[in-house]
Amino acid sequence: MRRSVSTLSRSNDGAVAPTVALSLFAMIAVGGIGFDYARMASLDTELQQAADQAALAAATQLDQQSGATARAVAAAQSLLVNQTRFGNDSGGINILTGQDATDASGNTLARVTFYSNKVDAEAGTNGFGAATTNDASAKFVKVDVTGRQAIYALTPIVGALSSPTINASAVAGVGSAICKVPPVMICNPDEPSTNTNELLDFNPVRGTGLRLVTGSATVPGNFGWLESGLGNGTPALAGELGYNVPLGPCQAITGVTTKTGMDTSVLNAFNTRFDVYANGNTTCPNQGGGTCNPAVNTRKDLVCPYNSSTSCKNNATWTEVTYDPPYSGGVATTLPTDKSMDPLIMGYPHDLCHSGKQSTYTCGIKGSAVWDVNAYFRVNYAMTEADWRTAMGPPYSTTTQIPARYDVYQWELSHTNVGGYGIGVYQTVSSPANNAAFSFAASGNGSGVPASSSQPDRRVIAAAVLNCQALNVHGKTTDVPVPTWIKVFLTEPAVKRGSGSDLYTDQKDIYVEFIEKTKASEDAFASVVRRDVPYLVK
Repeated sequence: MRRSVSTLSRSNDGAVAPTVALSLFAMIAVGGIGFDYARMASLDTELQQAADQAALAAATQLDQQSGATARAVAAAQSLLVNQTRFGNDSGGINILTGQDATDASGNTLARVTFYSNKVDAEAGTNGFGAATTNDASAKFVKVDVTGRQAIYALTPIVGALSSPTINASAVAGVGSAICKVPPVMICNPDEPSTNTNELLDFNPVRGTGLRLVTGSATVPGNFGWLESGLGNGTPALAGELGYNVPLGPCQAITGVTTKTGMDTSVLNAFNTRFDVYANGNTTCPNQGGGTCNPAVNTRKDLVCPYNSSTSCKNNATWTEVTYDPPYSGGVATTLPTDKSMDPLIMGYPHDLCHSGKQSTYTCGIKGSAVWDVNAYFRVNYAMTEADWRTAMGPPYSTTTQIPARYDVYQWELSHTNVGGYGIGVYQTVSSPANNAAFSFAASGNGSGVPASSSQPDRRVIAAAVLNCQALNVHGKTTDVPVPTWIKVFLTEPAVKRGSGSDLYTDQKDIYVEFIEKTKASEDAFASVVRRDVPYLVK
């Protein structure tokens, strides 16, 4: 009996050994496949992370300014060092990214492609390369990184020698916001009535006058405001218009919400920028939590009864000194020399085509960029054209160029007293009698509220330009794309000038001058701060 068992045991051992050997081969193969697949998956992760980070780095440079695409390519190539530890295909450890990056044999391995909109970026259509002619339109970027392989360690047991080529790409854009700005918008004055392009740009000449807010609805229900982010009521809007630094959240540069309605009271807060406080109230009108100081230079066309050379009488009201030239709607190519109707004092006047009574305006919302600079210097400095050109210096002393009102404003800040004239000089008028103009908040000003050096320039704001026709803006409209934000100079307070049908300005009118398109800034006290944050699209 023992003999037969022993024989059976030896017989089974002989049968099991080959089976175990075959099973071991399969087990090693499965383990090898698992090991190499894990390496391949890790390589894929490395490449995708490299593409993501390179695309984000490139997107940070897309500010639509000169050199944007070249800077984006450099960022993708150089600002990040991306390496793979799981690719062993003789390609080294560096992951190539950049504009048409190539290997040692000249083979194209990677590419950076730009797109003007998100739809094309997601679909991969209508892309273009880095070029100065594309800087302004490059708003999204796609980065394709070098395709790599993993040479298998154990999988060759089952016949495979290496992984397929693994590729990765990423698309990124920039989410931007404009901060520390009042919630103001304007319909693009250059938009044709048949326009369907929501991103049509607006490029006025520097110094162009604009009727930013006109007292009437530009489009149904909209008078020129955006949602402030602090609430829908009038107090929230008034605070944002009046505070030194608006308290509301940043406005998205790529999508805003229009606000309906108009209330004259909100402009009382706006006028504090000019040292004009309603009913003698020197605090922010009906507001709490903010500060409303005047600008340093408060040159304007208003006078008030005065106590002394330092302030208006308590609760005094401001009176406009009308500028009604005989050349209302004058030709934009020449500057009038007739001084017979010069006012006794003068703020920064409108463009000639917006001068005088509203019924004589020959321009619409956008002016001609030509204003009566000669009359301004005659009234405020007793200067001829030759005098003020010499005083202001180049480029005006060496050309026939007309300065922007903002240029004169800044010159006056640096020259407060020129021969007994200037914003720093107390100025009385004979009509209305016993009234004075106050133009310098650093010394004598109407309200007695001092200007603060730790605040943005109170006469410079940013405004969103919307293509209202293409957008079909009606009432409250959300997520409205903004093709551009513009920086503008506030030329005058919002007050009613004239009466009845002979209005020069409505109480709800805000007139401004175009300075430039907004730029990114990190200055804590800049009038505009733009914040850009890159994000992955896909």
